[in-house]
Amino acid sequence: MSNGQSRFRVPAPPYRPGDEPDFSYLELQKAGEASRPDPLIAASQTGELATGLVGVLDRDHRAVGSWNPELSPEVLREGLSHMVLTRIYDERMLKLQRQGKMSFYMKSTGEEAVAVAAAMALKPGDMVFPSYRQQGILFARGRNIVDMMCHCISNSRDNLKGRQLPVHYTWAEGKFFSISGNLGTQFPQAVGYAMACTYKGDDQIAASWIGEGATAEGDFHGALTLASTYRAPVILNVVNNQWAISTTQNIAVGDAPTFASKGLGYGVASLRVDGNDFLAVYAATRWASERARKGGGATLIELFTYRGDAHSTSDDPSRYRPRTEFDRWPLGDPIERLKQHLIGGSAWDEDRHARLEEQMTALVVQSYKEAESHGTLHEGPLTPTETIFEDVYAKPDWRLRRQRQDLGV
Repeated sequence: MSNGQSRFRVPAPPYRPGDEPDFSYLELQKAGEASRPDPLIAASQTGELATGLVGVLDRDHRAVGSWNPELSPEVLREGLSHMVLTRIYDERMLKLQRQGKMSFYMKSTGEEAVAVAAAMALKPGDMVFPSYRQQGILFARGRNIVDMMCHCISNSRDNLKGRQLPVHYTWAEGKFFSISGNLGTQFPQAVGYAMACTYKGDDQIAASWIGEGATAEGDFHGALTLASTYRAPVILNVVNNQWAISTTQNIAVGDAPTFASKGLGYGVASLRVDGNDFLAVYAATRWASERARKGGGATLIELFTYRGDAHSTSDDPSRYRPRTEFDRWPLGDPIERLKQHLIGGSAWDEDRHARLEEQMTALVVQSYKEAESHGTLHEGPLTPTETIFEDVYAKPDWRLRRQRQDLGV
């Protein structure tokens, strides 16, 4: 209160277009400083982990500290390959959207480790409930790239039969739940699925991802309440990439010190993790999955990262943030950091990296040529019209039959 009048606070981003970004104000815990407790630690004892920062790769790209998962060079090279493929795929798909070959696209530039490392740390049978920008999970689980592209251009091979926007992937065989345009809904769905796994005595767990802006939705709070009450074996990831479509993360976090700290009030174990550190994301996911499988309940993980590109092809980030922010981001580029870590251990080199990029580029180009052989957005062939009556009921009722007769298909 001041002079009898209240002051209405509207959180603002630290920088606007035209400003020179300087992230020295961020007080980030150094890699290796956070201690790794037993996975069955009481949720109330994870406070320091929720406000600190779990990191493994230091500034010299060395793996340090107790969170180091000590992965083999083969596993790390696999992770690097998936991340490189994800970025090259994204770049190619953006170009195709700009050429009018698809209606919409969302890149995951700067967030590749968030998806790839987590997918590799989970078991193949664990169910994932993703949001946008987790296409790296599909690559890590071996999804056919041609099928992903056919979905994006809505042709005759689209496994969603033209019913979803591009990048709203689904893959039942790969335990990849349908992406929803209603943000936040996947959290309670993941909790419910995890509860069902416990009820049936399965060893499966569930994992889900939302952006930090979606924590302001009621679904976030409902999911945490259920996860805490029933000790659901679920990992709830909040991808704090600093921006919703044009709104700074300061809006959704409120006066909380971190997004991870919000889990503590629900009695959920909570971690804040360097989302641009492949090893840290892998280690945190493995810790949370071990906790879930042993009956310790849910974990909320805030993945501290940065959205390096536009929210989507409908967005122009230069209107609300400086163009150079991603270049100045203190946690760097996840691909470059893992690459340098491997080079430092004599398990990689620049020539091999260049060949990997060439190989992945050729794979993406060839995959798109094959995808177009099944039809294009403008020229078809598209999914047959009669498929709109499929997948509605297990047994079509009289209304569907009547509608199909009226349509003449």
